[in-house]
Amino acid sequence: MTFLQAFLLALFGWMGSIYSPVLIGGLAGWYTIGRPLVSGLIIGLILGDVQTGIIMGAAIQMLYIGLVTPGGTMPADVNFAAWIGIPLAMVAGAGKEYALALAVPLSTLGVLAVYGLCAINLFFVHKQDALVEAGKLDAAAMVPVWGQITNFVLRFVPILLINYFGADLITTLVNAMPTQVTDILQIFANMLPLVGFMLLMRMICKKDIELILFCAGFALTAVLNLSMVPIVVFALVVAYLDYRGSGSAAETQKAGE
Repeated sequence: MTFLQAFLLALFGWMGSIYSPVLIGGLAGWYTIGRPLVSGLIIGLILGDVQTGIIMGAAIQMLYIGLVTPGGTMPADVNFAAWIGIPLAMVAGAGKEYALALAVPLSTLGVLAVYGLCAINLFFVHKQDALVEAGKLDAAAMVPVWGQITNFVLRFVPILLINYFGADLITTLVNAMPTQVTDILQIFANMLPLVGFMLLMRMICKKDIELILFCAGFALTAVLNLSMVPIVVFALVVAYLDYRGSGSAAETQKAGE
């Protein structure tokens, strides 16, 4: 990997972690460039292999598809998982299982960076309050820039250094890895997207019947080899019957009261 490629990866990785008016708040930054599926496309363009980048990005996206951050908590960081895990796996010539294996520890490293950023920025918040109370409004208006500088250091620098200096190390490790270890990694990597998918199902399926209907739809696809059109029609019929049944039950309960 060249220094220019590592620099571009670090730059886009930093852009994928910020909320800036230039990036429409967090819409184009954290919620677009920072998503592994989009990251994989950009990484593929930078490294010259778009197809592999998208495949690896989709695999990592599946792992974290059910990720939510309630109350500002950060159980995992997809930014480091994508912008470091995908390039290292691609440069090493490895498959998506290596990208997934790298994504898990890298996401934990990213969580440390996020909480470190929050801790450091607390100082800037109190500093801004003091400047406002002192009437130094121009200086107070510049305080958010300091916070962005901190974010730049905690995002740009690790992505740049790990991608540039770690590429050769990862390549050596992959080439030296025994076949048995490779097979084990592939087995567990194929299971990891299921974890993200089940986290998503926990949020979607609130009732047992909803999970049963989902399994029925899966069976229609996998066993009967039906296309999406008849499955959607079947789903609409079930949804209509459920809606009418729920309405009738509510009317009966209201009449009984």
